[in-house]
Amino acid sequence: MSSLFYHYSSLMIPGTDFLFQPIFTRGLSGSLHLVLLLVLLISCICEKKMQVAPRENARKVFQHTGFLYYKQTLLCCIAVCIFDLVLSLLYYFFWYENFWPQGLVTISDLALRTVAWGAVCVYLHSRFSNSDERNFPLHLRIWWVVYSSVSSCCLVIDFVAYEKKAIFPIIYLLSDICSSLMGLFLCYVWFSVTKNAKLEETLLNSNSSVSNSYDSNKAKGVENLTAYANAGLFSVLTFSWLSPIIALGNKKILNLEDLPQLSSYDSVYGAFPNFREKIESKGGVNSRVTTLHLAKALIFSTWKGFLLSGFFAFMCTCASYAGPYLIDTFVQYLNGQRDFEHEGYILALVFLAAKLVEGLAQRHWTFRFQQVGVRVQAMLVAMIYAKGLNLSSQAKEGRTSGEIINLMTVDAARVGEFCWYMHDPWITVLQIALALLILYKSVGLASIAAFVAAVILMLANWPLASLQEKFQGKLMETKDRRMKVTSEILKNMRILKLQAWEMKFLSKIIEIRNLETIWLKKYLIGNGMTRFLFSSAPTFVAVVTFGACILMGIPLELGKILSTLATIQILQQPIYAFPDTIAVMAQTKVSLDRIASFLCLDDLRPDIIEKLPRGTSDAAIEIVYGNFSWDLSSTTPTLQNINVKVGHSMRVAVCGTVGSGKSSLLSCILGEVPKLSGTVKLCGTKAYVAQSPWIQSGKIEESILFGDQTIIGERGINLSGGQRQRVQIARALYQDADIYLFDDPFSAVDAHTGSHLFKECLLGLLNSKTVIYVTHQVEFLPAADLILVMKDGKITQSGKYNDILNSGTDFIELVGAHREALSALKSLERRPTSKNLRVTVEDTDLLREFGLEQKEENKDVQNGKADDTNEPKGQLVQEEEREQGKVGFGVYWKYIRTAYGGAFVPFILVAQVLNQALQIGSNYWIAWATPVSANTESTVGSFTLVGVYVALSIGCSFFILARVMLILIAGYKTATILFNTMHLCFFRAPMSFFDSTPSGRILNRASTDQSALDMAIPNLIGAFSLYVIALLGNIAVMSQVAWQVFIVFIPVIAACLWCQQYYSPAARELARLVGTCEAPVIQHFAESISGLMTIRSFDQESRFHDTNMKLIDRYSQPKLYAATAIEWLCLRLDLLSSITFAFCLVFLVSFPNAITAPGIAGLAVTYGLSINGLQFRIIWFLCNMENKIISVERILQYTSIPSEPPLVIEEKHPHCSWPSFGEIHVQDLQVRYAPHLPLVLRGLTCTFNAGAKTGIVGRTGSGKSTLVQTLFRMVEPVSGQIMIDDINISLIGLHHLRSRLSIIPQDPTMFEGTIRSNLDPLEEYTDEQIWEALDMCQLGDEVRQKEGKLDSIVTESGENWSMGQRQLVCLGRVLLKKSKILVLDEATASVDTATDNIIQKTIKQHFSECTVITIAHRITSILDSDMVLFLRQGLIEEYDSPKTLLKKKSSSLAQLVAEYTQRDQTQDLKSC
Repeated sequence: MSSLFYHYSSLMIPGTDFLFQPIFTRGLSGSLHLVLLLVLLISCICEKKMQVAPRENARKVFQHTGFLYYKQTLLCCIAVCIFDLVLSLLYYFFWYENFWPQGLVTISDLALRTVAWGAVCVYLHSRFSNSDERNFPLHLRIWWVVYSSVSSCCLVIDFVAYEKKAIFPIIYLLSDICSSLMGLFLCYVWFSVTKNAKLEETLLNSNSSVSNSYDSNKAKGVENLTAYANAGLFSVLTFSWLSPIIALGNKKILNLEDLPQLSSYDSVYGAFPNFREKIESKGGVNSRVTTLHLAKALIFSTWKGFLLSGFFAFMCTCASYAGPYLIDTFVQYLNGQRDFEHEGYILALVFLAAKLVEGLAQRHWTFRFQQVGVRVQAMLVAMIYAKGLNLSSQAKEGRTSGEIINLMTVDAARVGEFCWYMHDPWITVLQIALALLILYKSVGLASIAAFVAAVILMLANWPLASLQEKFQGKLMETKDRRMKVTSEILKNMRILKLQAWEMKFLSKIIEIRNLETIWLKKYLIGNGMTRFLFSSAPTFVAVVTFGACILMGIPLELGKILSTLATIQILQQPIYAFPDTIAVMAQTKVSLDRIASFLCLDDLRPDIIEKLPRGTSDAAIEIVYGNFSWDLSSTTPTLQNINVKVGHSMRVAVCGTVGSGKSSLLSCILGEVPKLSGTVKLCGTKAYVAQSPWIQSGKIEESILFGDQTIIGERGINLSGGQRQRVQIARALYQDADIYLFDDPFSAVDAHTGSHLFKECLLGLLNSKTVIYVTHQVEFLPAADLILVMKDGKITQSGKYNDILNSGTDFIELVGAHREALSALKSLERRPTSKNLRVTVEDTDLLREFGLEQKEENKDVQNGKADDTNEPKGQLVQEEEREQGKVGFGVYWKYIRTAYGGAFVPFILVAQVLNQALQIGSNYWIAWATPVSANTESTVGSFTLVGVYVALSIGCSFFILARVMLILIAGYKTATILFNTMHLCFFRAPMSFFDSTPSGRILNRASTDQSALDMAIPNLIGAFSLYVIALLGNIAVMSQVAWQVFIVFIPVIAACLWCQQYYSPAARELARLVGTCEAPVIQHFAESISGLMTIRSFDQESRFHDTNMKLIDRYSQPKLYAATAIEWLCLRLDLLSSITFAFCLVFLVSFPNAITAPGIAGLAVTYGLSINGLQFRIIWFLCNMENKIISVERILQYTSIPSEPPLVIEEKHPHCSWPSFGEIHVQDLQVRYAPHLPLVLRGLTCTFNAGAKTGIVGRTGSGKSTLVQTLFRMVEPVSGQIMIDDINISLIGLHHLRSRLSIIPQDPTMFEGTIRSNLDPLEEYTDEQIWEALDMCQLGDEVRQKEGKLDSIVTESGENWSMGQRQLVCLGRVLLKKSKILVLDEATASVDTATDNIIQKTIKQHFSECTVITIAHRITSILDSDMVLFLRQGLIEEYDSPKTLLKKKSSSLAQLVAEYTQRDQTQDLKSC
């Protein structure tokens, strides 16, 4: 460098020396800035006179890729203006010595600079803030080149003068360094904007020839994709590629469509295949996946991100120790020791450069590991979902959907969050090594004592870590149980409310939560004690170090002590974070163990069935000596000695009693039942219709196509049973498969619809297909080419109808029961002689053929009056509610006041303030009492010095303990209260809430959001307030030395607050999008698991996996950009806070004589070193607090759900014997399900006499089930009333009403537990009563054969019991209850005719004096009623005795019976 300057000076032309004098360079600079002012003035005048309209077709460059350049340019100009203003003030008040003319020229130059750059700021804002300008004006671009050139020349001159040891004000060097950097940046901006403008012009020109039909959303996605993928180096380093999103967030509410698409590296589409390949490289998925194998696969799938984040971590760590290393030198400089000229400014520059490098590396370290974390979580969720699609039936029974949801929401997220800590182990070693080097430089061999103290503290953590791991494991186990129970309850909430059991099941959740909180308290207390012990670690290390110095005779000098304290303060981070790292490692290991354990579960074996290509075999289905068992440990197979051969285009009927193995036979053909022996061959594609309808939430079109615009509620909850079955059948028909398997789909539809579906589908559309159908309706059997009769898992008879009718007893029993039912019909009327009824439909309209017409609210569309606007409020399931704008103070206030009315808050703040005061006091004592150098005499003895320091530190530790425990108690109490309140509110919510709210939304709040309340939010709020107080304390210490720091500090704080406010709108919406985008992932998984057999039967696993990956990416988008937004803000705050630190350093160096005590000045610098870190932590905790507080906001949403009417009304308490008669009077009843939906019941008036048996008949959707729902007040009437024994049911409590009525619902429901708990969940009956009820409902013998008897296990949703057996359990419940009013809502839909007859006889026998209301699709089930109510479109069409109605051939009932009997007669003729 010196040779370069020498060469340069030797080339100067004689007589030109004045050009290199400061007076000339400052004068030239001032003149140029004056010219700039005149040019700007002229430009503004000309632009006002020539108003040019903006080009409409021009893209707003500053709202997209160029927007960030305008913002950066404006901020840069503001920074130059403020910098020049500060220099001018300093020069005028401190450096100006009234010498002429240099002083006047310098102050004039600085003043002109300030005014000129201020004018540039105003000009940029007025011209570009709301403009379509595509580039900066020519005069600005010329000015930036000139300014950069002049500043660079001035800087070279400064260095030449410095090399020649010329005397010149240091202000010149500072000004020229800043000006050169800013000039280069502005030239870079000009170049970048010009390049982007040309690129966009090219794109616009090329796009002008593209068709108008081009998808704008795709174009937007491609454009957004380039925001990060094609960002330049400067944009990547400063996170400027995110600036358009931050800016857009200030203008509108961000939606998912506004976010850039993920790059291929971050997308699960790019990450998952590689991850899966590494898992399967050792046969992982199909054999044993170990935790180590899983961890290695994760690391190798993200190794680039690991290495890059590790590089930034290394840079950050090294830069952070530059300050402690130089602090001793700086203190000696302030004490008057000078080693070379301008040493102070060089030290200040090194301090500042180290802080800038540390800040930049810290931001990119954080960003990179969060990027890796999002990728890891996405890969794990995709892997868990893929595994779930392939689970075997036995493995699926061992893991409930709630447990797997926890794997996706909690465990995968925890593994992703571990990326925060992934470098901590080796970083800790590096930090300790660097600290030891610095300590050795400062205190010599006493550094060994410091090292031993640090190691002791870290080793002491192992017992705590093992306890934390144990507590974490137990906590997750109980949380799994709670989520499993919650998921099952949400799925069956309707039956709970009908039976008045919801409070009992709520208490079950609360009981599990209480067990969970036992482990939660232990975990939190352990965590709190760990934090307390290791918060005191720096004091312990410092005392040990200073004590060792005293014992070894090492002199304690101020510079060395401050260096030691600064080093220990940085060393505090690894010591303090070490417990967290160990705890997180323990949590992550638990989560990895759980995920690996799940991945080790058995897959569905692909060799169960042998799939043959179409046309390669004369048999469509062939089973030879097949033995199958759902439970491989059972000694009795589910299906035994199955031998079936089904040819192409054959119709095969399967019949048998309840539990005989009919559904299992279809399942073994699908390959779902584990095969013990034999062979199963399948030739061609297959389609399957399940007995229990599985419908996806969304559009009907999507459910049918796997791919009418009527929205379906969760699991098709807003469709009737018949409509759900028809959607299923339509889905199967759409596949155009070779083989169709129907598992009794006609039981859920009325007789007319069942006949129509059988005729048009099985006998019509599927005439050329191979069809196997299970049915309990004997009238459908004669049409079969082959009938299989099953009993006890065996095929006891097979053949055609007439062939097997006389060859055995099993089939005769079924047919006999059917004929017995028909005989009841014949006693009521003679067989009709009129011509057969025929129903014709248009085969071309698939939806209309199955009765899936548009809902009434879409009539305009049917009539050709389609509305161009979509009104989402007309749909049942709405988009999840998302708060908008800033999180209101009311949310924080409610959270703070939830526990003890907020009484703990002032005590927490006082503890924090006293903690900070004592901490500063201990350091202040050290700085005051320690001699500056070895030559200075100490004011106090060494033991006194250390003793007072220890005393103050102990007091500090005491207040740390108080703060930790108070926060722990308040946070735990708040989480418990909000948990109980939220669960009580949604348990008391009306059914309309559950109909329109997918369970994933509720589960998300009960799992993810509740976890945030349990563990994260209290610590975030406590840490935020702690660091705010710490920052104020640091500024107070710095101001003791240089009060002038407030000149810079106040505007810097204002700028920081402005940046934070500018960032917050986008960050809040991104955090809310994270919450709302997570629920669809859970919801889709829950639906997929419940319909697993259907999905696999259609070979649709790949499509569902692809949908899951799309949902994962939709969740990863806002999560990644929310994490990036924090780094965008923190980087800018780091730069701003560096200004305060730099000002303090320059002031101390420039005015050493103004410093009263070098020790206090050194202490101020020591505290100044931590300002960046404190400010980052404040903003980080503030942003995370704002993001996490959204969990409180979301839970509070569910604490204000509209509630059902009261469960109990004391003043309207009915007598304990009510209803004593059971008379029901319905008067002018009008019902609708929502205010925006049409009336379902339109003015019903009728009376159900006490003790009478009434059958309700009508087509699907006529209002039958709605009438029952209104009777139980699941739906409140719009007008009218229902009276039971002269009591208006609307005036009494819901519990009193529902507990006095009995119902057997259409969907038989069983809960995980035992037979006893399913029959008597309220524990009101004795074992003898329960056995009596089981015997009456024909289940006694079945239960006695079980090993556990009444304690026999029932799996989730009763899946280990057949549908018919579940229905019989529901019958057992009402037999126990013995109510005066019994409602049968399709109660026998899932049982065979013989069992139906048994149920009917049981009801007649035991409910002879009760009012019985029956809704049934089997005509025989209602014709022996005393009265029949026929509904059509919500109105009463007929209401009379069956005999009276059947006498009228024109009556609807007579026509329905005629159709039924005609169908049976037709089938009998066909069998002949």
